Amino acid sequence: MFDARTKATLSSAPKTSRGNRKNKEAFAGWLMAAPAIILLLTFLIVPFIFAFGLSLTNQRLISPNPTEYVGLRNYKRLLNVRFFTLKPLVDAEGNPVLDEEGQISYPRLRNFTRNNPDYPQLNGLREFKSWQVGKNRLVLLASDAVFFRALLNTIIFVIVVAPLQAGFALLLALLVNQRLRGVNVFRMIYFMPVVISMVVVSMLWRFIYDGNDGLLNSLLSAVSFGAFQPVDWLGSPQTALGSIIAMSVWQGVGFHMVIWLSGLQTIPFVLYEAASIAGANGWQKLRYVTWPGLRNTAVLILIVITMQSFSLYTQVQVMTRGGPLDSTQAIVFQAVQRGFEKQDIAGGSAISVLLFLIVLFISIMQSYLTREKR
Repeated sequence: MFDARTKATLSSAPKTSRGNRKNKEAFAGWLMAAPAIILLLTFLIVPFIFAFGLSLTNQRLISPNPTEYVGLRNYKRLLNVRFFTLKPLVDAEGNPVLDEEGQISYPRLRNFTRNNPDYPQLNGLREFKSWQVGKNRLVLLASDAVFFRALLNTIIFVIVVAPLQAGFALLLALLVNQRLRGVNVFRMIYFMPVVISMVVVSMLWRFIYDGNDGLLNSLLSAVSFGAFQPVDWLGSPQTALGSIIAMSVWQGVGFHMVIWLSGLQTIPFVLYEAASIAGANGWQKLRYVTWPGLRNTAVLILIVITMQSFSLYTQVQVMTRGGPLDSTQAIVFQAVQRGFEKQDIAGGSAISVLLFLIVLFISIMQSYLTREKR
């Protein structure tokens, strides 16, 4: 007969071996993940920590002055905004003064924002946006109007590019997912702009958008039989950002088409057969079979497009350099321009930290809103 100690040893042996196996599997998993973790730490986490540290100083690339800790001054300078109401100029009878065009005249804004002792809180602020409210003019002032212009342009870029690029990519994926002869040729054609450098694509489209002899103006003139007047697409504040958006959607749609296509090919074909037997038409198959099967793919694509859109830089650098009149400024372009061209490392780092937090917040919100509800 076995004593109690022997029984305990035998009963614990399988658990010990099972525990060792799990430890080995966990070690193997961490070992395989180690390269990715090291890259993330080296090129994402550590640079973010350094950038945050620099954003709390007055560090410059080349300066004889020692670096000093300034706290949140850089962030306050970027985010400081105020509303101010301009009241119209009035005559002796109290009626608004009109200019030569019959419009209400207002005092010059710089009279209030440049060393005016009655308005010390407005000192150094610049006009970012204004609205007409009755006879008064409501002005949004900012310490750094260019940064807010870049932030607004980037948000517009993301809002427009994300649905357009995802929608066109899904449409192309549905088309090339058909079992047709030569469909691989179309897949290659649609994907080709992705493998071309963004610098090359931007230079190519800069020639297409040329205001004098550009291909786009020539085509529109030919289609309208000469009635279309040439437009300087990149030289006008009204069309510059839209032109960059159109080019960006065209360039990146092939990459997301491939992701949609991979998701489409994971949907079992028997589901479509069952839907056909049940009498479902094409739209019902798309709504009740295809789209539910692409839910996780849609979440991935939206997050990827959002992160890529917030990193808008190359197109602006090559095509417009932020102009005309700051109409194509972008956050990343501002960070690079301040950090290296203006040698304001602290200011560029503060913009980079804000961008990181914005993208992180939006990615978390997208994941939360598109989660699978139980």
